Amino acid sequence: MATEVRIAVLADVHGNAPALRAVLGEIDETGADAIVVAGDVVGGPQPRDVLELLAARPEPVRWIAGNAEHEALAVLAGRALGDDPPGRAARWSAAALDAGWEAAIASWPIRDTLDGVLFCHGSPRRVDEVLTRATPDDVLRDALAGVGESLVVGGHTHQQFTRGAYANAGSVGRPYEGRPGAFWLLLEDGVPELRETAYDLEAAAAELRATGAPDVEELLSESLLDPVDAAEVTAVFEFTAGRAPVP
Repeated sequence: MATEVRIAVLADVHGNAPALRAVLGEIDETGADAIVVAGDVVGGPQPRDVLELLAARPEPVRWIAGNAEHEALAVLAGRALGDDPPGRAARWSAAALDAGWEAAIASWPIRDTLDGVLFCHGSPRRVDEVLTRATPDDVLRDALAGVGESLVVGGHTHQQFTRGAYANAGSVGRPYEGRPGAFWLLLEDGVPELRETAYDLEAAAAELRATGAPDVEELLSESLLDPVDAAEVTAVFEFTAGRAPVP
């Protein structure tokens, strides 16, 4: 009799160690044969902490690069980034990475396949491609063109959904679901199950604030303590992708 394969997919941790610890605790209870880190594990208050939490796992861990990893590497390579939240997060992350982690992150692919499923961050072709709940069908088909696997799992837009051959794992550390929590995905024999893990938000807020990371209050307010409306976020993503009018 075939054994079920369980893969936990964790995307967009964004340096939120309390959220990641909560999800890993749930994985300890449910069990997983492997963990796929689907990009943007750094780019937040506790980049080194979340990397080391994942590196210490007993399960095999597959690492995929997201735009936050590419931006941190760009800083380490001497490239100047803007004085905006992504630029500040990249500099904060870069400062936390030693030579070993820099080399490891530089080796991460932008896509990987495990048990017949393709994993990526934005899309199989680009780490920063925006795919949302409202993305037109033809755009989604084009983003997945040429993929031989029957399912693609990604992240980047911080909202969970499944649409045919594509599933978005959501965000562990900075979700835009209209409610707080840590959002991830569990695959059982290739079938995606959207998961949600609650954790102590007040304690997490205190821990994240204590890091002194830039823009931490924005993270806490819009994602965890007073979450913005999910539909509004989707509309903003579609606008920035050039597919919708000003929301």
